[in-house]
Amino acid sequence: MNLQKLSLFSDISILQQHGSISNTYLSKVDPDGKKIKQIQQLFEEILSNSRQLKWLSCGFMLQIVTPTSLSSLSNPIANTMEHLSLLDNHIPGNTTLITAVELERFVGLRSLALDFCDFTAEMARVLADNNHVPLHRLSLLVHISVMHKSLESMPEDEDWKALTRNSTNLRVYVMAFDIKSDDMLRILKPSIPLERIHFDSYITCVSGAVVDLISRQYDKFLTHFILMNDVIDTSGFPDLSDNRTEDPLVLLAWRCTRLSLLAVHGYTVWAHNLIAIARLRGSDLKVLEVTEESIDFDQGELADQDVDPVHNLIEQVSLGLGRPWHAVMDIELLSVFTEPTRHFYREMQSFSEGI
Repeated sequence: MNLQKLSLFSDISILQQHGSISNTYLSKVDPDGKKIKQIQQLFEEILSNSRQLKWLSCGFMLQIVTPTSLSSLSNPIANTMEHLSLLDNHIPGNTTLITAVELERFVGLRSLALDFCDFTAEMARVLADNNHVPLHRLSLLVHISVMHKSLESMPEDEDWKALTRNSTNLRVYVMAFDIKSDDMLRILKPSIPLERIHFDSYITCVSGAVVDLISRQYDKFLTHFILMNDVIDTSGFPDLSDNRTEDPLVLLAWRCTRLSLLAVHGYTVWAHNLIAIARLRGSDLKVLEVTEESIDFDQGELADQDVDPVHNLIEQVSLGLGRPWHAVMDIELLSVFTEPTRHFYREMQSFSEGI
């Protein structure tokens, strides 16, 4: 079979709308498990018959990919594979779709995407080995269902240092979905070459401390910063600048000189801080998306009868960026507005291809 690229994505958002995806649901649609077994076998047949496969990407394919699936690939194919992604297949317990031992066969990988809990210190050491070609892109999905697994086996800073010594051009993309700030502070090791980070929340909001840490640790790498919050809270949006002399988003724009995309929804962004961000990054900030409902004005701006605060904001941000700018009037018009797993899968593909 001359197949070179196989990309499979299952849209689990429809199922998630009816509660968590569980074996109960699958047992209703496939009571004896025969359909799943047939599809698993078909998938393994495709892998075993592939002679030129370079790109294998499987996202949210409920139980289709199993811990034994990759063993169907011959050694020559595994050795020359350039991209591999295995994401959130709701594998129970501590089972993973790929182990560090299995990863040793994939010596030619240039890009990899995994659930964060599956990316262990042992895996980082395998990728850091001299017999492995330098890894260029690593995409990691950190989400609430995987946090039931332990963080104990995650790479420590020494592992990241060793990996970046072998892979000097490595860049990392992280999407964190409903992760507590305390866990994020543990996950974000100083030596990760973090280029893109996307926070998406329905339950847990990001803290100013996390944003501050990101701007200090990844100032030389960070290009994309996305902050989305759909927490239903009648008391208003969280304010990252609460009890701080400097707003964390302004500090991010000041420190991260490579920042080219900033998108915010569901967090309070003060108008004067938004103007400061535009002035700090100027035309290098190619995308600045903030929903209208996230923008707030302090009393001084509202009290000035001679100036329309909204008009002034649009004018000042446009001047700072050197192009016409306006707030995003409807959340659905945000470029990052899609169901989070779909967004991550799409972005991960383009990030991985951009080597």
